[in-house]
Amino acid sequence: MIRKLLKNLKLTSAFFGVFLTLALSVQATEVDTLMHRDSATSAEKVDSAASAQEFNAGEMIIEHIIDSHEWHICNWHGEPVSIPLPVILLDEGKLVVFSSGHFKHGEEAYQGYKLEEDGPNKGKIVKVKEDGTINEEAKVPLDFSITKAVLSLFIGVALILIIFLSAAKRYTANPNRAPKGIQSVVEPLILFVRDDIAIPAIGKAKYMKYMPYLLTIFFFIFINNLLGLIPFFPGGVNLTGNLAITMVMAIFTFLITTFSGNRSYWVHIVNTPGVPWWLKIPIPLMPIVEIIGLITKPFVLMVRLFANITAGHIILLGFMSLIFIFGGMAAWIGFAVSPVSILFGVFMSLLELLVAFIQAYVFALLSAIYFGMAVEEHHNEHAEGHEIQH
Repeated sequence: MIRKLLKNLKLTSAFFGVFLTLALSVQATEVDTLMHRDSATSAEKVDSAASAQEFNAGEMIIEHIIDSHEWHICNWHGEPVSIPLPVILLDEGKLVVFSSGHFKHGEEAYQGYKLEEDGPNKGKIVKVKEDGTINEEAKVPLDFSITKAVLSLFIGVALILIIFLSAAKRYTANPNRAPKGIQSVVEPLILFVRDDIAIPAIGKAKYMKYMPYLLTIFFFIFINNLLGLIPFFPGGVNLTGNLAITMVMAIFTFLITTFSGNRSYWVHIVNTPGVPWWLKIPIPLMPIVEIIGLITKPFVLMVRLFANITAGHIILLGFMSLIFIFGGMAAWIGFAVSPVSILFGVFMSLLELLVAFIQAYVFALLSAIYFGMAVEEHHNEHAEGHEIQH
């Protein structure tokens, strides 16, 4: 059974990853140029105290949780060190590809394009004239760039494939042996998803149909949550706190639920049993409420994962910001506050480890519950009572 699930999981993961990549590529990305510009000019400040006073916690936090066309690593001698990523634009049918390093952290234009820092197109790549001013008449090109979030998605998918291909290979080579190595880590989680999520919510008769998807979203969310807690490359990206990612997963759950719905499921939505007739005729209040519920369920899935993961990152970065905020008042206050901030930061990191698992569990569980509601067979009360007695 485990071998069959791993085989189906590989196909589902690849299909799932393609759609997530497209969602991130077409998303209007926000670019973290403000903090890089401040870092590059920090060496020119009069003294360190003045520089500390200009520390903006809000900009620093936003820089770390939004997407970017480059992967910032650190600052070295006042200069930002980052990994430039490919810029892929479709401008009026013309494909344009170059490295984001040509933008010089958003300070320069290249080939008639520039990262906009202000205005309604802030964070987007726009067209500029020869004198460097924004070309207001030109349309904003379609941006399919490999951004920081997209690269993190590739890393997460590659890690998932490596884990499960290795586990599947071991199961194929040693089908009758006790699990060891990566198998001993993967198998308990697979059994957990099966026994504590899929079977209770969907039922033994139909759960296997949905296991590949449930395993995919569970491990995708869990592994990328863990990668987001690593403060250095290739981690530290707020991937599961990206609305494009959570939206695509919620849409998948919605589509699977919708197309899995049986006759009883749709009858209960259109003509809910046990509800007074005056809530259905002449104004179909209950059917309207049920149809709205079809939309709000995936919306809640999307927002819950986004809000919980993003909030954790913001709180953790907020504790770190206290060091620089108090340090801007006086150096000794910054040193005094730093142990407290670090301790709270460590506590939040440990709490985020728990949240990483809980959010993967909750998303998979709610998806399974929706699937179970869609495929549930409704019997008459006498038959149900007779079945319970036996």
